[in-house]
Amino acid sequence: MRGAAITVSTSKAAGEGADASGPLLAEIVRKLGGELAGSEVVADDRAAIAACLRRWCDDERCDLVLTSGGTGMSPTDVTPEATLDVLERQAPGLAEAMRLASRPHTPHWMLSRAVAGTRGRTLVINLPGHPRALSEVTDALLPALGHALELLSGSHGSHD
Repeated sequence: MRGAAITVSTSKAAGEGADASGPLLAEIVRKLGGELAGSEVVADDRAAIAACLRRWCDDERCDLVLTSGGTGMSPTDVTPEATLDVLERQAPGLAEAMRLASRPHTPHWMLSRAVAGTRGRTLVINLPGHPRALSEVTDALLPALGHALELLSGSHGSHD
């Protein structure tokens, strides 16, 4: 399994500070037994985010593409819209699981607009931008991701 980690942040893309989320995304790929095909930081720009997602899905043929950031309510938060521009099928249960996992930690859990879905055989998931929030939702996703990736690859294992 090959995965990509994309941090969406205009300030980080401009070189302002270190990217703390990208390494956490890479760790998720490793926890799933995968190899990190690459990572990058992209500004909060809908067209740029969509182009980045298409490249990792179509050209690099990653099995999993994780994004971090740009899923809130700010006018510059456009990661969900860019992702929807690219997805062929949505996987709303993954986004809902992240919101529910955030609920015990913040009263703002319901403001997340993160989406997840597939493009071809690639699973794309928008994760929170804040490293603490990202860590809080990871455990909720991990149990299902291996099975989802198995199904997308054409392996039809057990549905337990």
